[in-house]
Amino acid sequence: PKRFLQFLTVEHAKRQMGQTDDLLSLSLESGLSGPGRLHDLFVNMEAMSPGEFRRAAAGMAMRYGLGATPFGPALIVSTPRGICHLAFVDPHEKQLVVAALRQAWPDARLEEDASGSAALLTRVFSPRCADDGRLSLWVSGTNFQIQVWRALLQVPFAGLLSYQQLAGLLGRPSAARAVGSAVARNRIAYLIPCHRVLRGSGEFGSYHWGTTRKAALCGWESATAESGTRDQSPASAGA
Repeated sequence: PKRFLQFLTVEHAKRQMGQTDDLLSLSLESGLSGPGRLHDLFVNMEAMSPGEFRRAAAGMAMRYGLGATPFGPALIVSTPRGICHLAFVDPHEKQLVVAALRQAWPDARLEEDASGSAALLTRVFSPRCADDGRLSLWVSGTNFQIQVWRALLQVPFAGLLSYQQLAGLLGRPSAARAVGSAVARNRIAYLIPCHRVLRGSGEFGSYHWGTTRKAALCGWESATAESGTRDQSPASAGA
């Protein structure tokens, strides 16, 4: 617990951000596994424009369900092509979220699957998720948004970087504000790790699913990486 709290400090975030460029280069060059592995080693993302996505989703079965995670309840939506939505949701918000999903994909067949969704969430947040084979994500966005999300998949486990640094990875160092907007549009929590992007000052800043949850995610990842293993689950780390 003491180490976990230490890793939540702004000073640690600043130190991590100062090292992120090297971590990215090292990971990309050597294909690290274990604590330093890239999300992209076990996450495959298929991306489409919003119009293409809506047409492809017509008549498709989309299974959804609310389940427990180490960082609070979450609602996940999966299709034969992959996970298309993952959000931390309070139970009383479930119906509002489902209504928004129906509006976004009016021609899809949304079907509740509580047990299947719970099992998928367990796999997503398992410390050995990569050992179970790749997870597929099916997302829609503009070309720029998709570029930003792909860049996020390259941020190593426990790595932190600023919006400016993320813009630099895209070769557009002056587009930090646009990058921030694209990060905010991410609708697949954790697997597309937008929680690893901080303000230039090192502060955690805003997060679509709450700043406290963002701090918990970063703190668990940092503490786990520091211990040199991912054998510890998020649940036991939080305890």
